[in-house]
Amino acid sequence: MILSISVSELLKKGNVSIIDIRNNQNYNNNHIPNAKNIPSQELVNNPSKYLDKNQTYYLYCQKGTTSIRVCSLLNSLGYKTVNVAGGYEAWILEK
Repeated sequence: MILSISVSELLKKGNVSIIDIRNNQNYNNNHIPNAKNIPSQELVNNPSKYLDKNQTYYLYCQKGTTSIRVCSLLNSLGYKTVNVAGGYEAWILEK
């Protein structure tokens, strides 16, 4: 099961690990404050390089569709990830 969280719920969380899985260009144009950029393909190809199985990560993409797939894959490998519903576009509308 993939956990999802809304942008408003994420804002209430405080200090959490947020990962922007969009490409570097999109991230550099703008991103959620304090988000770390790890493009989806890099993250999927080598999750142990970036993630600790004892920590929870909040992932987002542009619209929330790619991050759902990436969360599903990572969760099946034993990582704790939560999808940010609506992605960066939801962030823009909410902030």
